Amino acid sequence: MRRRKSDFFFISMCLFLSACTAAESALNTPYSPTAEVTTQTIETSLPTESLQTATDMMGLEPGLPSLVLMTGIPQGLWQVERLPEGIVLGNNPNGEELILGLRSGADADMMIISEADWIYALAAPFYTIQDDVETDDLVAFWNGSRQGSMADVSQLVVRVGDYLSLCGFLGQASSETVRVEPQSFINDSLWGSEDLWLILPFDELIPQWKVISINGNSPLHKDFTISDYPLVGEYALYGAKDTIESLDEGFKAALTAGIVPTNRDSEKMTTLVMTGVTALVRGTAYRMEINGVTYPAEDIVEWLAGADITHISNEVSFYRDCPFPDPKQGMLFFCSSPDYIKLFDYVGADVIELTGNHNNDTEQVYGVDVVPSSINLYLQRGMVYYGGGLDLQDAMRPAVIEHNGNKFAFVGCNPNGPDYAWATDDHGGSAPCGDFTWMADELSRLRGNGYIPIATFQYYENYANFASEQQREDFRMMADAGAVIVNGSQAHRPKEMEFYGGAFIHYGLGNLFFDQMGVLVNDDLVLQTRWEFIQRHVFYDGKHISTELLTAMLEDYAKPRPMTERERQAFLEEIFAASGWR
Repeated sequence: MRRRKSDFFFISMCLFLSACTAAESALNTPYSPTAEVTTQTIETSLPTESLQTATDMMGLEPGLPSLVLMTGIPQGLWQVERLPEGIVLGNNPNGEELILGLRSGADADMMIISEADWIYALAAPFYTIQDDVETDDLVAFWNGSRQGSMADVSQLVVRVGDYLSLCGFLGQASSETVRVEPQSFINDSLWGSEDLWLILPFDELIPQWKVISINGNSPLHKDFTISDYPLVGEYALYGAKDTIESLDEGFKAALTAGIVPTNRDSEKMTTLVMTGVTALVRGTAYRMEINGVTYPAEDIVEWLAGADITHISNEVSFYRDCPFPDPKQGMLFFCSSPDYIKLFDYVGADVIELTGNHNNDTEQVYGVDVVPSSINLYLQRGMVYYGGGLDLQDAMRPAVIEHNGNKFAFVGCNPNGPDYAWATDDHGGSAPCGDFTWMADELSRLRGNGYIPIATFQYYENYANFASEQQREDFRMMADAGAVIVNGSQAHRPKEMEFYGGAFIHYGLGNLFFDQMGVLVNDDLVLQTRWEFIQRHVFYDGKHISTELLTAMLEDYAKPRPMTERERQAFLEEIFAASGWR
């Protein structure tokens, strides 16, 4: 993001203040274009031409108001290149000024031209178990008191460019609990310390940092309530009534165009939910017949249907003559009733992954190819598919979907087989991975064309919570090729995860709709097949900014429910330990 001229005021103030005690009175101080930087420990990259705009244009014609930037204006809130030609930054000798500052600074006799809200997020290292804090505890921590839900946090880190902005609405800060760092200070130097948290502008979040909700309110969520959220700076462009009334409408419109109204524009946001194994067979299918087709999703439907894009990895094709489900079926050849597609309607499925190894089972058992009719069910409902198809070329084709300006491309393959599950030049099925190079090339091409690439696998299955070295190599190959998310859709037991080369890699999410309440493996009963991850990813203005891990527990061979707090803690601790984070 381009640095603004106001950086000089931010930096000069932060050099002399270790806390906001003195800054409270400075918050009503105008920006100074001649402020000096007296240390080299804080980065600056302010464009020279921006400084000249502020200093060389003081001799303007009488009557043209100047724009005064008050201390604490966030970077990105104003765009100098979009301001009206000839506007002055700084005090006008004629006394006619327009002010950009906290909305609370506009007196009753002032007139507001435009308003802006700047949203910040409280964030912790991704492997943090805690999900929420109380507003009072956060404010107390900012003021130097560790209590309640913030008791185990050692320090909050804020960047120099955000420091005075936060002081403007959080009040006095304590150097005991609040630490100011350079603008580039976000990632690796803090990531190994679970008790060091951050406050960042919403649009500058990255997935390595988990967003902590405040009183259950999170800017990641669609039901985010700005009026109940403490990390919001409310700003306005205002001035004396007679000054503003003297301006023509075109000049005022140009001024407004130079002010960014928010850094959390819902029209630039997309939520994507990704899931693990779905196989509507055996015990799951039986309970759908007895309790209704939507029964499996009734406790988590809001998680799935509430996303802008919902992904389902359906391993089993639909067959109109599929026998009534047998919960104790021993044969590992499956089919699903076409009526079960209503479950996908219910959860708002948008993207169907077809990398599963049971898509051609019906042909093996009954001699009927149902891949075309299954795909037709998806197409009739406006769902896109990938990772499988009507033939090899179709199976290798990405599923492309766009939402709020964010362009997504899904690519998947199946290295596991069996051979009859793979698509061929003249028959449908899943996309074979081969040596994975075709998939890597496709991901690279899509990334180069402005898409957000997402790669998924029906990988080799086992019941461990860790990835094999070969699995790491294959998944990382996709990240190196440009994939932003790489998922293993095959795992019946959830596996470890990692951040690698800017990508989020999850080696296995576990089941979604499948009947495994436990599995015997070498005489050991593995109950973690009941544990399920549902990923909720947030994208903003073309960038992946957050990954939330929703956790569910399978009940009644069919129905996942949200985990209790205790269950969730045990689940996350196991997987984060397997990931090498704890």
